[in-house]
Amino acid sequence: MSGLYDDIQFLPGVGPKRADLLKTELHIFTIYDLINFIPFRYIDRSKFYTITELAPAQAAVQIRGRFLSKQSSGIGAKAHLKALFTDGTGRIELTWFKGIKWVDSSIKLGVEYVVFGKVADFHGILSMTHPEIEEFSKFNSRPQQDFIGVYPATEKTRKANLNGKIMRTIMESAFAKLGQNAIIETLPFHILNEFQLPNLETTLRSLHMPADLNQVSKAQFRIKFEELFWVQLSLAIRKQNNNRTVKGFQFFRNNDNILPTFYKQKLPFPLTNAQIRVMSDIRRDVESGKHMNRLIQGDVGSGKTLVAVLAMLMAIDNGYQACLMAPTEILAQQHAKSLQEFLDGLPVNVALLTGSTTKKNRAEIADGLQNGTINIIVGTHALLEDTVQFQNIGLCVIDEQHRFGVAQRAKLWTKNSTQPHVLVMTATPIPRTLAMTLYGDLDVSIIDELPPGRKPIRTAKLRNSQRQKMYELMREQIAQGRQVYIVYPLIQESERLDFKNLEEGYATITHAFPEPRYKTVIVHGKMKPAEKNLAMQKFASGEAQIMVATTVIEVGVNVPNATVMVIESAERFGLSQLHQLRGRVGRGADLSFCILMAGDKLSKDGDARLSAMVETTDGFQLAEMDMKLRGPGDIEGTQQSGLPISFKLANLARDGQILTLARNAAFYIAEKDPTLSLSENAILKKGLQERSKQNVSWREIS
Repeated sequence: MSGLYDDIQFLPGVGPKRADLLKTELHIFTIYDLINFIPFRYIDRSKFYTITELAPAQAAVQIRGRFLSKQSSGIGAKAHLKALFTDGTGRIELTWFKGIKWVDSSIKLGVEYVVFGKVADFHGILSMTHPEIEEFSKFNSRPQQDFIGVYPATEKTRKANLNGKIMRTIMESAFAKLGQNAIIETLPFHILNEFQLPNLETTLRSLHMPADLNQVSKAQFRIKFEELFWVQLSLAIRKQNNNRTVKGFQFFRNNDNILPTFYKQKLPFPLTNAQIRVMSDIRRDVESGKHMNRLIQGDVGSGKTLVAVLAMLMAIDNGYQACLMAPTEILAQQHAKSLQEFLDGLPVNVALLTGSTTKKNRAEIADGLQNGTINIIVGTHALLEDTVQFQNIGLCVIDEQHRFGVAQRAKLWTKNSTQPHVLVMTATPIPRTLAMTLYGDLDVSIIDELPPGRKPIRTAKLRNSQRQKMYELMREQIAQGRQVYIVYPLIQESERLDFKNLEEGYATITHAFPEPRYKTVIVHGKMKPAEKNLAMQKFASGEAQIMVATTVIEVGVNVPNATVMVIESAERFGLSQLHQLRGRVGRGADLSFCILMAGDKLSKDGDARLSAMVETTDGFQLAEMDMKLRGPGDIEGTQQSGLPISFKLANLARDGQILTLARNAAFYIAEKDPTLSLSENAILKKGLQERSKQNVSWREIS
């Protein structure tokens, strides 16, 4: 540990001014911080290119030759230096706008130089702006740094020329000061040996001062494995601890109870094979006597709510209450309505508790929950209030749980002396690697099959110039008695964003579809709840044929008669959100359509997203693509769920194989040594304790 936590200022090559920059801009305060500041890519300085080999937009390259001429011109902000450089195969123009005097004095005509920079094409002439230059004799007289790391940087560090070359020199000073064996290993020997990982000291030296790219590759693998391993070990230990210490309510089967009656008399359609498989998973959990903590993933319309109903009836049949918590009042109301329709005529009392519930009804609900006359309570965050107490809650179902904070969800479990079984549902398809990281301690069930009678939704991509086609489809569907959603990304016009906005769109639609022949309602998040509910009721009842809205309708609106979803400025949305919006139609037996309206200027990524939507309706396939395009930190809900998006090198979109290795290793260790009491795992126990002081409680993710 000697020297590891010394102030960075006193390291040779740093000094007060550079130290201040490292601290304020890059949060590097000590030598420990420095050596853990890792390059994200490398520049190969081992190769020299000829000028004839150069091409615009090439990565930074190195050439060797002589200056033919140089000329300074302009004054003040317009001052610049131009020089003509050749290697005998061709010529390139070099330009500097800063440090002109120093560069000018450094250039000697006829002397051999090494030039390093990025190539551009300026009016057909190859050029470099602000390249590095060094006399070849000096370059050749010192040990070569063939591979230079490219470090994360800010505008200020770039201006201060705190580049990879300087960072490598500082790193060399740091490791020289530390000497050998100063860096304490963080993984046990049996892990290093099994996966052939270099030790931590070798890893860090290889990342900052590599001899070759093979060394870099091994070191990067070690860092990625370790980052993913610690997350998985934390989840695995918590899961083992939960299995050992949290005893769950045991549900038994009884053919005289409500669930068998529901199967015989009320089941709206035969269960799909996927629903049967998930129900088997749930039944196995609740009959075992262990605490259930299960995630159900399934597309919009796949039948998750019906599965939740069946699970809640298991709880009721065994004398327990159940609750269903939803993130919005609209969705809670929709769930309550669905449950009441499913359970009509059965001896099951369903109540709804939201922010809009009157004081009188709240008191009645509080009494019903405490005396057990309410079997199922559906609600929003209102369920978390201290006044809400249960007689005996045995199952909690949470829909779209990523919209709730960790502390909020945890509060629900404290309302019982024994933790109720937990069933988490999400219609947001989650990529496999993200699910393994976010929900690694939950058992996962997937409903990957739609109920019979559902027809695939036809999806088309149209430009603004093709708007009349969209209008024709709307008129045709409305003439057949169908309804239309039109979704916009913005509420008010933005000067910075050139996208169709809700207010302008509403005016355009009401002009193209005028009253009294057509009725259009508008819905957005800034409306008062009563206004919003009235507009939605008009649409749900069929009084209005068109709903113009923001993404407030992404969840919670179930109108089987709606067959057209128009998404304006569709390129503004991520794939998962586009898929969620598309799932608002196709909920009946009629053919449905999703129209993606895009601006005439469409980026490559935007075009790729919209093309993917046209090509597939598989939510999981789209989610994988979304993560690759946008990164895991941008997938909806991951911020709230505690995703460790501060990985230095690991990338969930690209490192699935490493994640699988790390997960298997972590869960094997947790199964064999759940308390990490074996001497060979002492280093892991210490590491988890240190990390638990900093990290979110992964156990509470459910």
